[in-house]
Amino acid sequence: MAGGLRIEAGEGGVARLVLDRPEIHNAFDDALIASLTEALLRVEADPGVRVVVLAGEGRSFSAGADLNWMKRMALYSEEENRRDADALARLMRTLDQLAKPTVAAVHGAAIAGGCGLVACCDVAIASERASFSVSEVRLGLIPAVIGPYVVDAIGQRAARRYVLTAETFDAREALRIGLVHAVVPADALAAEVDALCARIAANGPAAVAAAKRLLRDVARAPLDDALVAETARRIAAIRVSPEGREGIASFLEKRKPGWTAG
Repeated sequence: MAGGLRIEAGEGGVARLVLDRPEIHNAFDDALIASLTEALLRVEADPGVRVVVLAGEGRSFSAGADLNWMKRMALYSEEENRRDADALARLMRTLDQLAKPTVAAVHGAAIAGGCGLVACCDVAIASERASFSVSEVRLGLIPAVIGPYVVDAIGQRAARRYVLTAETFDAREALRIGLVHAVVPADALAAEVDALCARIAANGPAAVAAAKRLLRDVARAPLDDALVAETARRIAAIRVSPEGREGIASFLEKRKPGWTAG
């Protein structure tokens, strides 16, 4: 474990990155930010990893920024604060744009930056005991770095309420506004996450990565001739790729594709 992060290699190509500072509710500081960013880049480059799970140890998923770290930042110059903010921004962008699919397993409180981590993951599964808050304004701050990802996840209308009130909301409300995809009993969270990872890992890894890029690229692009042409180009290219040819052949031959071997 380095910088408060535990990395676990699971079955079926699943890598678990576990925030492991339970005594302070997995709050992050500069060391944990650096460790998590480095770990994400490492698993992204590992061909054996098919899915990445982000989880927390102890009672909380993540309480956001470590108070001691915030005390230090209060004494920093604006330039030093900018460097710290850049590091956090790099973490969020790395998680959001990771080539490998990401799953947040939210068992407890996800506050401020912790809520941002959830919003950056492709899929989020929450325990009924989970709670959420975009709490920055309560401290006279703003959720600047996590803002784009939170708004992308829950929409501007819901964000206006929860950013401006800084109120805590439960897992059912998180499901309603789109921050999480499913809510399950606490004792079923691990099994639900495992089943979801197995479903993702059964798909073509190159196709999954290409589909993630496609979703990101078309999300805000105008539906014009250029976009139509680009989507046609992408499907044509992937059809003739080794994985595309194997996927179609295995379907027609009624067998499992080669990427599921073992």
